[in-house]
Amino acid sequence: MAMAMAGLYKRVLPSPPAVDFASSDGKQLFIEAIQNGTMEGFYRLISYFQTQSEPAYCGLASLSMVLNALAIDPGRKWKGPWRWFDESMLDCCEPLEKVKEKGISFGKLVCLAHCAGAKVQAFRTNQSSLDDFRKFVVRCSTSDDCHIISSYHRATFKQTGTGHFSPIGGYHAGRDMALILDVARFKYPPHWVPLRLLWEAMESVDEATRQCRGFLLISRPHRDPGLLYTLSCKHESWVKVAKYLTDDVPNLVKTDDVKDVHKVLSVVFSSLPSHFGEFIKWIAEVRRREDGGQNLSLEENGRLSLKEEVLKQVQETGLFKHVVAFLSSLTLCCRNAPTLSDENNLPDIAATVCCQGAELLSGSFGSSERYCCQETCIRRLRANGDKPITLVSGTVVNGSSEQGVDVLVPSCPNKLNCCGSGPSNCNGIYPAGNDVLTALLLALPPETWRGIKDEKLLNEMYSLVSTENLPILLQEEVLHLRRQLHLLKKCQENKVDEDLVQSTTRDDTTECLNYLQVEGETRPPKDGKCSTENEDAASSVVGEEITPPKQKRGTLDLTRKG
Repeated sequence: MAMAMAGLYKRVLPSPPAVDFASSDGKQLFIEAIQNGTMEGFYRLISYFQTQSEPAYCGLASLSMVLNALAIDPGRKWKGPWRWFDESMLDCCEPLEKVKEKGISFGKLVCLAHCAGAKVQAFRTNQSSLDDFRKFVVRCSTSDDCHIISSYHRATFKQTGTGHFSPIGGYHAGRDMALILDVARFKYPPHWVPLRLLWEAMESVDEATRQCRGFLLISRPHRDPGLLYTLSCKHESWVKVAKYLTDDVPNLVKTDDVKDVHKVLSVVFSSLPSHFGEFIKWIAEVRRREDGGQNLSLEENGRLSLKEEVLKQVQETGLFKHVVAFLSSLTLCCRNAPTLSDENNLPDIAATVCCQGAELLSGSFGSSERYCCQETCIRRLRANGDKPITLVSGTVVNGSSEQGVDVLVPSCPNKLNCCGSGPSNCNGIYPAGNDVLTALLLALPPETWRGIKDEKLLNEMYSLVSTENLPILLQEEVLHLRRQLHLLKKCQENKVDEDLVQSTTRDDTTECLNYLQVEGETRPPKDGKCSTENEDAASSVVGEEITPPKQKRGTLDLTRKG
């Protein structure tokens, strides 16, 4: 008979220096801080307070807690019909299995926050000061529109473990203490700590990355990014595609025979890696058929309208016209155009997406269960008397169960000529290869084209890809894609921690970390300390009684051919 292991039941919180939130002193600090107006951020955070689901998930738990507190839409379903951030969804910058084993570094947590659609300001302690940190803590404690995640070493508080992430839930100005909402709730309760000591705990060097720890100031952008397009690292080919776009394309356009835009597109598209369609996606709304009937909710209608506006704006760009002309020339010459997926019509794609949607809606996405879409039908419906919308309905079978799934497709106001389950002639009415390829080109950093030798062509390309003259909706979409591409490349190169550099000012509204334009230098750590230590809830981390490492929306991605 197997013997049950007793394990560990919590730890005694070392006090001092910490003050248990539930103690009489902790309660008094809480009451006084409320009266002082420095607990405004607490209420939303406590509403979404969670326990990390794995010993090394402190970074993921802290981030998902803050993202939910800020009501940032993840753009995809968690379980059932619900969109909600969960640790398992934060896998953009680091595989979950690796995080589970080693935790996550400070830089990659910043990357995750960006990928999730948050506005992020990141500071290592060697890029900031105790006074600046205090200003940020006060700022986020007197409002509920921003939150701070601190990266610190537990030993400073006489706690067991090493590197750790947790949100700051409030501040007591009189005693200069911060409330740590420790996501390792199985180990330590929420507790107050002296702010100066917390800063000292952040002034340590992560042994895995040799970088300083610090803190993240996370807020919500004025709108959710990534409305229609997104970059995906789900398919293993993403590394090759990202490298091609950021490393190879700048060299390919340097050749002497690149004399016009047509040749630029030919050079870029002729060598695209296979499966590049798995890297850039357009996003469709998925719902149970019985959830919506024939009508759209106000929320669904709003999101769909925004997607359609982005699609319209893409198709109005000068770059789109060049892409269409280039792809048309390939067709006339009987040459193969770059394709985004194996399916080449909406019903085929819809069948695949309906199956994925059924998996999501049942909470079994990614499982071994098999779903089969028996039929699809494309219809035009009027949404509450407004303009018609494109609705793809599918009947999905899993064993003996049957599920009706609707896919809400963003479309342009062009004529529609399709119904039934056969091939369609709906070119141009919904995101296709030409506009997805246009979005992919816009996502490339402007310096991609710097090597073009013909000055007139160089200026023309700069003009075509410039965001300055784009409508604000498309401009933000493009900038989000550029940030995604930059961050994914840094993750692929394992440089996201090295390149995390912050240009700071003395103002408490400092706009920090800029991944696209790195300024200034980071002072190297010395004597095991810096003005921040690169915290890795990971490797050097993780603290939560893990043996240190040995030395050494609902939404779905949807694409089709042009």
